[in-house]
Amino acid sequence: MSSEKERDYERCRSIIGALCEGDDDQIAKMASIVGVLHNEMNDFFWTGFYRVVGGRLVIGPYQGTVGCLRIEIGKGVCGMAAAVGETQVVENVHDFPGHIACDGRSQSEIVVPVKDERGEVIAVLDVDSVKKGAFDELDRKCLEQILTHVWRGR
Repeated sequence: MSSEKERDYERCRSIIGALCEGDDDQIAKMASIVGVLHNEMNDFFWTGFYRVVGGRLVIGPYQGTVGCLRIEIGKGVCGMAAAVGETQVVENVHDFPGHIACDGRSQSEIVVPVKDERGEVIAVLDVDSVKKGAFDELDRKCLEQILTHVWRGR
């Protein structure tokens, strides 16, 4: 039996797939993904992309409170995900060395790298929650599947 969170992710994947199918504009796809996830998923306080531009992460598109405009690769949770190319799930952001607090209300975070067809990180999807421990293995798996589906057509 699937959980409510699994059903929510399946609904999001279906909506995002329909919105993004056949579109090759990365920013339009990012905006659609953010809009669906931010409004359909519980506990998503801040939802957005940081794009790799000029060797740094640059904000946008996103929904939520004001975020950091630029983040250095390797710095904070977003920068770490971009540097290592692996999803970062942080139960308590205050325990993450070098955490960048764009909004002090954030308590937990998941950051998923977006890779192009060559396997290069082109962006990261950053989701924050005001609840500690809001993200888990299911979030990692489902968000990675959504992003792979959209960017690699799988």
